[in-house]
Amino acid sequence: QVQLVESGGGLVQAGGSLRLSCAVSGRTLSNFAMGWFRQAPGKEREFVAAIGRTGLSTPFTDSMKGRFTISRDDAKNTMYLQMNNLKPEDTAVYYCAASWAAWGPFNTESKYDYWGQGTQVTVAS
Repeated sequence: QVQLVESGGGLVQAGGSLRLSCAVSGRTLSNFAMGWFRQAPGKEREFVAAIGRTGLSTPFTDSMKGRFTISRDDAKNTMYLQMNNLKPEDTAVYYCAASWAAWGPFNTESKYDYWGQGTQVTVAS
């Protein structure tokens, strides 16, 4: 049984940083393309970024570009989302997801086979 567990969320002041982790168990991370999504209150879940098995990642949207970085450490079975210069509009529940697919695109929820339970990120102004 594949399980994904996010951690690293919390309350941070605007301009601060957080690093989210997504630990994979049940299968080795190298089997999967991985993604991050987020859902703000009252809004639909939004794609944040994805990283393929080879480490190639999708570009971030303009609102996140230059502030967020996605990475993976297959030896630790863990994927990361480094978030710097956080803004109140980044407040959301952040979810990680795993896909068996070898090819993208990976910016849609339907591409993913497994999901974590989410971790709350709250950015205070």
